[in-house]
Amino acid sequence: MTDIRQELQKRILIIDGAMGTMIQRHHLKEEDYRGERFSNWPSDLKGNNDLLCLTQPGIIEGIHREYLTAGADIIETNTFNAQRVSLADYQMEALAYDINYAAAKIAKKATADFNRQNPEKPRFVAGAIGPMNKTLSLSPDVNNPGFRGLLWDEAVSAYYEQVKALVEGGVDLLLVETIFDTLNAKAAIYAIKKYFQDTHQPELPIMISGTITDASGRTLSGQTLEAFYISLMHARPLSIGLNCALGAADMRSHIEELSHIASCYTSAYPNAGLPNTMGEYDEQPEQTAHFLEDWAREGFVNIVGGCCGTTPDHIRHIAEHVKKFPPRQLPVVETANAS
Repeated sequence: MTDIRQELQKRILIIDGAMGTMIQRHHLKEEDYRGERFSNWPSDLKGNNDLLCLTQPGIIEGIHREYLTAGADIIETNTFNAQRVSLADYQMEALAYDINYAAAKIAKKATADFNRQNPEKPRFVAGAIGPMNKTLSLSPDVNNPGFRGLLWDEAVSAYYEQVKALVEGGVDLLLVETIFDTLNAKAAIYAIKKYFQDTHQPELPIMISGTITDASGRTLSGQTLEAFYISLMHARPLSIGLNCALGAADMRSHIEELSHIASCYTSAYPNAGLPNTMGEYDEQPEQTAHFLEDWAREGFVNIVGGCCGTTPDHIRHIAEHVKKFPPRQLPVVETANAS
């Protein structure tokens, strides 16, 4: 398998767009989510998109293939909420391993076909590790700021299980994404490092992507972008970047800042603008691509793509617009001499 670092030196790589947006286009009903295996499950399952890796694998593989056809170099597994903490909403904690393993296999099958057809343009599978629906840094009870709905060891254990399944399913990279609480991300990184130490395997590259939640330029847990970067660089990630929350227009200044301070590769996959009053995204593919072309021209990015509201059409336009620009060059980092 080609080392992704070789490709990052040659060109700006394209990561895929939104999985949820594409799933919504299928207008799935409760029975579609359940399938035969979960027909008698005690709780509602509609909305548990990660479960579709088990009950509707053909739909998930089809979405991966649409993004690959559009020009994606990196596709994400359909596992954003597929750890036992988030799956508890559906009483499906015990299925965490199965979902992640199946998701990795589905994505690898899709990329393998494309790699056989065109080995000169290798495609990679990133195991998507989302932020969880509980936070380690913030209290869910406004009257008890010291209370936590999640313990560190619980987060690490859940992420460890997810990482194990994704790696055993064959992913090429691990993507810790949409980080709003850096302590959750640290738990994910700790779990990743521990898994590879325990199994004595070479560590897969780690991609890290945070989310700036508003105009303050901070994460939900209060960190500035620079603080976020500094507090996670011990992981020695392949890339660090931003996704979600903001559209490209509002994300630009943050991507520019990150491009100046990051010693690793940088990534950016914004939403298709900001949601309208109905929660839908109106930014057209050509508009999104225009913003990302500007970032590429300015030398801000190494990996670009789309998040909420983006489609294969967005990815196709982005790929076309950025292919004429060279990737951001990694800075030469000087280290202080010990005296």
